[in-house]
Amino acid sequence: MGRVAPLVMVVDDDLDFLEICRHVLQVGGYRVACASDPAEALQQMAAEKPDLVISDLMMKTLDAGFLFVKQVRDDARFRDLPVIIITGVASQRGYDFEPRTAEDLAAMRVDAFLAKPSTPDKLLAKVRELIGS
Repeated sequence: MGRVAPLVMVVDDDLDFLEICRHVLQVGGYRVACASDPAEALQQMAAEKPDLVISDLMMKTLDAGFLFVKQVRDDARFRDLPVIIITGVASQRGYDFEPRTAEDLAAMRVDAFLAKPSTPDKLLAKVRELIGS
């Protein structure tokens, strides 16, 4: 029997982005669960714990991604999951949230930060780096 592919949870309110991520990750050999908001993601995560989480930063509110990451990190079931923030907030709104150092990433409580648009190769490389698959 083959090994079950790692599960990646993708959270973004942009349905087109969710579908693109789903396709890229599935082609890369991952199972993918998608949610359009953090509450839906947490519900799905309770049913099946993912191996990694990818979240947008700005969804219904500017800090929705940060609040979601806080909920993940504060939950004993999920606190050790690798988390990637992927956002277009800098290009869309002119804000600069991009971490410059490992300390910045730690303060954000995430393992990686990618700016949208990100190439499929860059996304897959970061996912592989973080979950070793």
